[in-house]
Amino acid sequence: MRIDRYLNLDNPVWYALQSAHKRFAYGSHSVKRYPVDMLKIIGCELPSTADLGEIEPWAEAGENFFIVGELPFLPKNWQLNSRLDCVQMVCNKLTASGLKSDQQIILLTESHREEMLELINLVQPGYFFKNTPLLGNYFGIILDNKLVAMAGERLKMTGFTEISAVVTHPLHTGKGYAQQLVAHVSQQNIDQGLFPFLHFVNSNTRARKVYEILGYTERKIISFWQVQFNGREVIS
Repeated sequence: MRIDRYLNLDNPVWYALQSAHKRFAYGSHSVKRYPVDMLKIIGCELPSTADLGEIEPWAEAGENFFIVGELPFLPKNWQLNSRLDCVQMVCNKLTASGLKSDQQIILLTESHREEMLELINLVQPGYFFKNTPLLGNYFGIILDNKLVAMAGERLKMTGFTEISAVVTHPLHTGKGYAQQLVAHVSQQNIDQGLFPFLHFVNSNTRARKVYEILGYTERKIISFWQVQFNGREVIS
């Protein structure tokens, strides 16, 4: 019987919160979340039987979360807002074309935090928060003292790192910055013996081409479910 070495990527949030990101985990023994100012995301050990009520002491009424992979049963005081079908890709080895860099790539630090938030919320609002940069290393390209492109590490678990926050300012697209940054972050992880993986919306054909050029291959289609907690049920 062949074992899928990527099997934990079917439930990446849970395995991240059980390993490399365990220090960030809040919740019960079987349902956990990241801090509110880091990621709005929930992981369940066994989604098919998970009780989201277990995470309610660590949630605020009206708060939205993403659940990645299988959607658990939603109690009456929870609602489904949307579903994004995303492509999950993995990379074992970068192609030579991905190793070229025309611009200097720098490690982003606390001094770049406000610029990071400004850039990503301009391009991809709603996914990046004040302390998201604490999840891993983030890198950027700066032109004329302005951050114009970035990419970094989000979900981290034993053996794997998710490449995320891949954004370029609209005035600087088409210059290969995303490709250069993803190649840089991916190679750093490969050099450490980690497999990089990433997600993008299924309809984003441009992203697919960039990642395939770098040596990424599709593993599966995985859903990102946005759910909302409407407050604790009042039992009379």
